[in-house]
Amino acid sequence: MAVPGIGAMAPDFSLPRDGGGRVSLADFHGKPLVLFFYPKDDTTGCTAESLAFTALAPDFDAAGAAVIGMSPDSAACHDKFIRKHRLSVALASDEDKTTLQAYGVWKEKSMYGRNFMGVERTTFLIRRDGIIATIWQKVKVQGHAETVLQAVRNLTA
Repeated sequence: MAVPGIGAMAPDFSLPRDGGGRVSLADFHGKPLVLFFYPKDDTTGCTAESLAFTALAPDFDAAGAAVIGMSPDSAACHDKFIRKHRLSVALASDEDKTTLQAYGVWKEKSMYGRNFMGVERTTFLIRRDGIIATIWQKVKVQGHAETVLQAVRNLTA
């Protein structure tokens, strides 16, 4: 599936999350949402990205935005990841990959000459009305959370 475009309505979701319970797009109606998709818990890049969003969590909160990470890992795996790295961002579990596909981030990838399906690191900034404001595809982790925070501040200014 293709990535929905800027100006499109963000695809709805309701998924299991870390700590039990569920998280859905509707939970954030009325406030901006940073939704970052990452390949796998406790890998180098995914850990660095989650730690960067955690470090800036108070700034995102001050700007009025929520931050959620999403991967195909289980909620139990997310719980271990959060405990190990003391993360403060919510993590949604999309084991059946329905939401990953709806956002167009479940893609064929290639590494060491081998093709496989996986998550392309992508971040969406969703406005308070559920419309996609900004999309970062093929994210490079270094400096990314800071770039997203500036976009949130510009959106809410």
